[in-house]
Amino acid sequence: MAITVAIISGAQILRASDPVGIYAVIEKVVFEPNENAPQRIQVWGAFSLSEGKPGDFYQAPQRGYLYLTLPSGKETVAKKEWADLKSMAGTNQGVAFGSKYNMKVQVRKADEKPQNPDVYPIGMGVVKAEQQPATIQAIKDLLRKQK
Repeated sequence: MAITVAIISGAQILRASDPVGIYAVIEKVVFEPNENAPQRIQVWGAFSLSEGKPGDFYQAPQRGYLYLTLPSGKETVAKKEWADLKSMAGTNQGVAFGSKYNMKVQVRKADEKPQNPDVYPIGMGVVKAEQQPATIQAIKDLLRKQK
């Protein structure tokens, strides 16, 4: 019984302190140099990035792409998450991934040449973004307006 209470209490704390770095609706994913041996990834869609401080502080949604490279020492985990991101592409499902703190990721404009990739921010995995419905709705609204 004590274990159950601790787990439930922990889940409530996680929701209150939102550790997510990136909320997104993903349109497509491009692996570089290829899907069988990816070293870099382009994640296309619309994104709301964390401002990197405690609480629910996220930037206004931006459309474009993330250009990311494997994090040193965590390549296997990142590749699994990249496969999850690809599985969400084109579904119009909101997703959450990355870590809020110490994340240095930028949304690049569609016409910007992919160079100098940011390091993929390992977080708590790739999950459906049900905990931030207003953020995901704002992202979907941006995508709808820019079609």
